[in-house]
Amino acid sequence: MMPSPRRKSILRKLTLVNMLVSGAALTLACLAFFTYDQFTFRQSLVRTLSAQADIVGSNSVSAILFNDPQSASNTLSALKSSQSITSAGIFTLDGKKFASFARDNADNLITLPPVPEGHVETYRFGSSHLTLVREIIFQEKPLGLVYIRADLKQIDLRLKRYAAIALAVLLLSLIAALLVSSIFGRSLAKPIVDLAKVAAAVSQDKNYSARATPSAEADEVGLLITAFNEMLAEIQRRDGELRKAHDELEDRVTQRTRELLMANRELEAFSYSVSHDLRGPVDALNGFTYVLLKEYGDKLDTKAKELLQHIRGSGRRMIQLIDDLLNLSRVTSSALQAEPVDLTAIARSIAGDLIHLDPNRKVEFIIPSVDRAYGDPRLLRIVLDNLLRNAWKYTSAHETARIEFGSTFQNDRLVYFVRDDGAGFDPRSADRLFQPFQRLHPTAEFPGNGIGLATVQRIVRRHGGEIWASAAVEQGATFYFWLPASRSRASVSDSVSAKEPSAR
Repeated sequence: MMPSPRRKSILRKLTLVNMLVSGAALTLACLAFFTYDQFTFRQSLVRTLSAQADIVGSNSVSAILFNDPQSASNTLSALKSSQSITSAGIFTLDGKKFASFARDNADNLITLPPVPEGHVETYRFGSSHLTLVREIIFQEKPLGLVYIRADLKQIDLRLKRYAAIALAVLLLSLIAALLVSSIFGRSLAKPIVDLAKVAAAVSQDKNYSARATPSAEADEVGLLITAFNEMLAEIQRRDGELRKAHDELEDRVTQRTRELLMANRELEAFSYSVSHDLRGPVDALNGFTYVLLKEYGDKLDTKAKELLQHIRGSGRRMIQLIDDLLNLSRVTSSALQAEPVDLTAIARSIAGDLIHLDPNRKVEFIIPSVDRAYGDPRLLRIVLDNLLRNAWKYTSAHETARIEFGSTFQNDRLVYFVRDDGAGFDPRSADRLFQPFQRLHPTAEFPGNGIGLATVQRIVRRHGGEIWASAAVEQGATFYFWLPASRSRASVSDSVSAKEPSAR
């Protein structure tokens, strides 16, 4: 269920939007009204002062002509009836004061703004007052100047009254918008809130049979609810089909797995039985040829002895092949006994055995200490034994050789390697390297049956690791492999098909 504040959030948003829109519209309307009122009020004030200045000027013509300042002052005193006028004056054309009027200690310092040429009057708005100067015209000639100064307190009072009225109207409008939004917003928000509740329930419980209540209005919200219900119906249908297919697939996988396990066990048993049963006849063949050569060798000619030697050699190779097949079968079926393994000690032991086998060969072994691996010691010994013996075998054609076992880091992973400077192989044939019975060199050149590297790959993959190789012809080869660092990753089945390079 969705918490209460979230259920009401859309209603709050709608109410807020309505209030913001209403407030913004009213504010803009008030600003426009204030601006217009200020403009018209100022123009009206200018026209009023202009009319008063024209009257004062007309009534002061005789006073100026007869040099009667007192009469001019009396004329100016008539401006006392206008509360906005704070001071006034009559001046001669050369700017000398002829008569003046000031109200209640008002500023009597008069600075006449110049009247532009071609005009009879000018005015100027200050921060708190308006100044107007008008020429006194007699017989179409300027006779003097009338100066009137009015304060703008009325405008300020007018603005304050309008601001109070606008604020009251704005508050009342926002309250009305709030009430209207609360009433009508619920009818819009409720279907959306109900839709959100259904969506949350479906997401949490995965119950695709739930449906949102259809809206009675044929508006966008109603279309949204209808589309949502149709979507749920489609999801419910597909979910049912998917569950059915999943159950059928699980049954088929279980059945196929059972059949595969049975076939695999039968195949392993057959392979083991065939390999084991083949040893008897081959051992008998080798034994009889040995007795024949020993007891009757002096009665056989050279050609017959050579044929018997070929038979014995083929028998020995057959025994070796059977042993390799048996080892491959055991590697596949035996359980892993994982523990920390000192690969350095194993590699040095195998290198010692190889040197003891042929002490006359000039082979340099480089085996530094490496981090311990985690796996089955017996199987990992088979891995190193095959890789080091391969390196020993494929460097035999060189007068001197160098074989190295070590480790490095690749992609933040500890990787072990066995490197030699022997015959190498063509990288284009690398895809056959780890396939059983696949060889990249003739048997006459390097003996073997192609089982060793297939066994190595199977052991590494059973541990959950990978093995690959890089080489060039007559430039040696390097075999890399990595192993998981923990037991939880060290029991991966070797049934995954390989895509790496394969047995020399």
